[in-house]
Amino acid sequence: MAQEYDVVILGGGTGGYVAAIRSAQLGLKTALVEKGKLGGTCLHKGCIPSKALLKSAEVYQLTKEKAQSFGVETEGVTLNFSAVQERKKSIVDQLYKGVQGLMKKGKIDVYEGTGRMLGPSIFSPMPGTISVEMNNGEENEMLILKNLVLATGSRPRTLPGLELDEQQILSSDGALALESLPSSMLIIGGGVIGIEWASMLNDFGVDITVVEYADRILPTEDEDISKEMKKLLEKKGIKFVTGAKVLPETVEKTSENVTITAEIGDAAQSFTAEKVLVSVGRQANTEGIGIDNTEIEIEKGYIKTRPTFQTKESHIYAIGDCIGGLQLAHVASHEGIAAIEHIANQTPEPMDYEKISRCIYSSPEAASVGITEKQAKERGFTVKVGKFPFQAVGKALVNGKADGFVKIVADEKTDDILGVHMIGAGVTDMISEAGLAMVLDATPWEVADTIHPHPSLSEVIGEAALAVDGKAIHM
Repeated sequence: MAQEYDVVILGGGTGGYVAAIRSAQLGLKTALVEKGKLGGTCLHKGCIPSKALLKSAEVYQLTKEKAQSFGVETEGVTLNFSAVQERKKSIVDQLYKGVQGLMKKGKIDVYEGTGRMLGPSIFSPMPGTISVEMNNGEENEMLILKNLVLATGSRPRTLPGLELDEQQILSSDGALALESLPSSMLIIGGGVIGIEWASMLNDFGVDITVVEYADRILPTEDEDISKEMKKLLEKKGIKFVTGAKVLPETVEKTSENVTITAEIGDAAQSFTAEKVLVSVGRQANTEGIGIDNTEIEIEKGYIKTRPTFQTKESHIYAIGDCIGGLQLAHVASHEGIAAIEHIANQTPEPMDYEKISRCIYSSPEAASVGITEKQAKERGFTVKVGKFPFQAVGKALVNGKADGFVKIVADEKTDDILGVHMIGAGVTDMISEAGLAMVLDATPWEVADTIHPHPSLSEVIGEAALAVDGKAIHM
């Protein structure tokens, strides 16, 4: 017998399960359909497992190469990669149980299976129906709904003609499942994911080469951040080749190595490594969910939505990676909350994507909010810039990690902060101050007037804010 719901959510990733919780909080009868595990890509194949590996890599590198500088003598430091993977798994398992508990707490019905939109039901005045092919092989469940939220996420993209076998040519999914570390890896793509993997594997002792199509790594970040990241990672031994067009048809695999050629200007260069990691972005999961049974529009591979996250069919909403934009877990979560609140006839604040923090969890870390200096100038702003290095911050020296800086871009006419860009240890935990400053329309002097505790890494933000007007104290 078909079940009726106020809201059905298709996809139980970070966006989907958060939307389900908010829906239940608002008293709406809610169901969530997930074909894999609750938590989705972020919990099982992305944010959490990759950051667990990055932390192990950081600890290994610190113990092996830097402990002595702290006066700590270490001998015979070795890496147990199986234990590294087991730690990653235990963290994921703990969080997975937590999400399951939240579903029970919210009295949210969870259907483990593949959902497909069928359109309106002839047996109900409700506007939508979903058929769920259950994972356990039982008869399909039919869900009749007033509102539907599509939160189907994304998957790794590859280059046309470059087949992922997840053995020698890997996506990030395959890399997370490695049972042992290769001696060398070629990473195709110098964006956020590629740089995080390059940093992590390098710290684990893998020989890394990064090949990037654009003329610089991290091409969406401020140019000063991109330049500093490249310099610091090269210092650690990572090799970079930019302006390189990889030619998938040149792939040659042996039992031990993979060789591939790239065009670099008018020349061609071949690269050989034990494994290749393809990190060229992600594509939306929109296939097989019944879009052909609806009037939903697809634009450039993504579901097209209004600012309210409604699709062309007003009772169907879409959030997260499947609608494109900033494909970040925290973005999907807030989009989910906004969509549910709109369903509940509330008036959520429109999302300003330029005030959302973006983080890169490499070593060093990078984080940003707002627009870059170049973007500001292209938009006609007359900018003033404050920049302050961690080298002049006592806590950074105490921590033994003093590379990097904070850069603040402001409008010279209005004094509004346009963007904040950071690189250095701990900046992913510091960027929220800058994010709050932008949400509250703070000016650099207001940030500087906030007394930052000493000694703390946060002092670098206050000093950078002072530097906007040439008033930095410790430089």
